[in-house]
Amino acid sequence: MALAVLLITIVIVYLGYRFYTTRVDQDIIQADPKRATPATMYNDGVDFMPASGSVLFGYQFKSIAALGPIVGPITAVQWGWLPAVLWLVVGVFFIGWVQDYAASLLAMRNDGMTMGGLAYKFISPRARGILLAFLYFYLLLIMGAFGSIVAGLFTNPAVPFGFIFLTLAGVLAGQMTYRWRVDLVVTTVVTVLIALVGIYLGTMPWAKNIVTGINGLLGDENGVLYQTPYGPMSWGTFFWGIVALFFCYLGSVLAIWRFAQPVNYVSFWFVMLGIIGSILGIGIAAFNGAQNVAFEIPAYVTWNQPHLGWLWPILFVTISCGAVSGWHSLVSTSGTARQLEKETDTKPVAAGAMYTEAVLAVLSVVFAATAIARADGTPIYDASKNYFLSTAAGGVFAGGMARFLSVIGIPAELGGAIGAIFLAVMALTVMQLVLRFMRVASAELIGDKVSLFKNAHFGSLVAIGWTLLILWTAFWQRIWVLFGGANQLFAGLALLLITIWLAREGKKHAWAFYPGIFMYVTTVAALLLTAYNAFFGNNGAFTSGEVAIAFRIGNGIAGLIGLFLALAALWLAWDGLKSLSQARSKAAAAPAGD
Repeated sequence: MALAVLLITIVIVYLGYRFYTTRVDQDIIQADPKRATPATMYNDGVDFMPASGSVLFGYQFKSIAALGPIVGPITAVQWGWLPAVLWLVVGVFFIGWVQDYAASLLAMRNDGMTMGGLAYKFISPRARGILLAFLYFYLLLIMGAFGSIVAGLFTNPAVPFGFIFLTLAGVLAGQMTYRWRVDLVVTTVVTVLIALVGIYLGTMPWAKNIVTGINGLLGDENGVLYQTPYGPMSWGTFFWGIVALFFCYLGSVLAIWRFAQPVNYVSFWFVMLGIIGSILGIGIAAFNGAQNVAFEIPAYVTWNQPHLGWLWPILFVTISCGAVSGWHSLVSTSGTARQLEKETDTKPVAAGAMYTEAVLAVLSVVFAATAIARADGTPIYDASKNYFLSTAAGGVFAGGMARFLSVIGIPAELGGAIGAIFLAVMALTVMQLVLRFMRVASAELIGDKVSLFKNAHFGSLVAIGWTLLILWTAFWQRIWVLFGGANQLFAGLALLLITIWLAREGKKHAWAFYPGIFMYVTTVAALLLTAYNAFFGNNGAFTSGEVAIAFRIGNGIAGLIGLFLALAALWLAWDGLKSLSQARSKAAAAPAGD
């Protein structure tokens, strides 16, 4: 079953890219390789800089694919594996690639504008301010959702050194490519080998002993600093959270070619080797029985998962990447569109990377559906509680990757380290861009009133401060669903902007408009339901004491943010639909005025 699901996904991905994407690219958008792009017109060596399409594919994939296509699908399997797979395949075919590809071209044909600038131009001046405020909260949710997972991953003694080596290999790749002008193939081979050797060295006893020593420096006898409503805050989690955010700080303030782009490019190769190795392991295991490839989770479990909510709308925001993700429109507009050298590179870079992410997301479902117990025999899913996930989704993924890599001869301990570093890479290589976009958003929103926010260092440090508040207090019980709702709602906003642009240009736009409507209705419903549950739902086992008070305050904050995001989105939709109506009217009247 596992192999069949993966093969069907790959076939559908190929067909979507080969036919649907090509038709839109040639007949509607009409990408022109001779049209000047913002990267060539405004080349400043910082944000605008032409790059090879091959490099940008790796950059785009690693910039859009974070923990969303891993944690989301694994969590969503609690409704059954079939709804998760159907949404991933249908979503990417009709919605996901549409947003990524069209958002890149929208920005490229409008001088590399950010989402805030595009909202100002295509909707209204008021829309720019609302969107930027929405964007800042949304990005903060990403930092909190991913940061809390990464800080825990780095307490694994086998992870930090491997990740540091990979980062240094990425910095070297930038130097070799843009300063020393070394051939890209040579650069790739050298830096990826350095990264892989570093990951192996990080599993050596000396490296793990250093990390273990750091983890035990402070706290009580168990290394605990203080209690939160969600469990103890260990010194290791506290410390490695700071280290992770320092990495993000470098990605935010350094020139894109020096850190963010090359680190993501080298990370892409590590990630792809992990994906290919796992798929190969699944294929071999399907014939020799080396590992279980039968789905242990039912195809359909329940409509109302008590630990999550209704299949609609909550599944569609729990799977926050893989089918579609609003985060991708930010990468495509503020990042990739400013580096594409030719318009014709947009299809393989933006659409191709999105389809590839869908394969990763379905692989996550396979890992989840074939794992009913951990190595020590303790359950991963509790069947008596509607398949409640009784362990972390990240652990399910790392364990699944280790199981299937073992089929191709990689030792279990090294495979586990690869899986854990895979997760850290997926999160941090995106978080560095999130922080970069946060400081850009704050500069656009209040930079004219508070000039300090125009300083890249100050804006980045303020965003880091807010993120640390989330990581160190762990207030937000519903942060993943809030992040997923905000993320998918941003996809609806991006598709609305794309629709208005296409209508103004007199081009067919139903292929963007109807997916945008679906995303809007679904995600506003999810945010309102999440806000309601935060205010009035079960507050868990904390019924008294200071921890219970903090728990309720955290839920209250989550509920207020959910309400704000939903209302801001509805406001933007109102203004956007009026702009769309005007654009359609002008396009219809244009022939008569010629």
